[in-house]
Amino acid sequence: MGDRDDLRKFISDLAVVHGRVVLSSGREADWYVDLRRVTLHHEAAPLIGRVMLDLTADWAYDSVGGLTLGADPVAAAMLHASAGTDGAVDAFVVRKEGKAHGLQRRIEGPDVAGRRVLAVEDTSTTGGSVLTAVEALREAGAEVVGVAVIVDRGAGDAVRAAGLPYRAAYTLADLGLVA
Repeated sequence: MGDRDDLRKFISDLAVVHGRVVLSSGREADWYVDLRRVTLHHEAAPLIGRVMLDLTADWAYDSVGGLTLGADPVAAAMLHASAGTDGAVDAFVVRKEGKAHGLQRRIEGPDVAGRRVLAVEDTSTTGGSVLTAVEALREAGAEVVGVAVIVDRGAGDAVRAAGLPYRAAYTLADLGLVA
């Protein structure tokens, strides 16, 4: 099996939780994809980095990140997987709100101003979190080249309507789930 198949197995075995839940979008579902069980797993995280880099290999960017917390381990996995390659990328974290102390930065990590960046998320239903990150990145002077998620729960249309290319490593159908 390759990285993509191996990661799909980790997601199916560890992250898919059955039972009634309320999503961050406010919608209810009979199952939940808890990707932090995978993005923070010692064997799965390296797979995430490689799968997401492969998914976006034809997009030119030099930094990756998104709204904390869902994007943080995805960006870190991509940073580590790219280290030592010709396509090495930095990572950044977008805070939900700017800090009121210290440097008062909303985006932590290497400066994104003037850089081509990729916005990522672990999973997205409405696109709200990743589009919040995109807004903050643009305000900071970054050029957002696209949005990529591990699992798409339906955010593609909203992200594309905002004028951004969108890719997902897996759809719900890929995981044997129905919306």
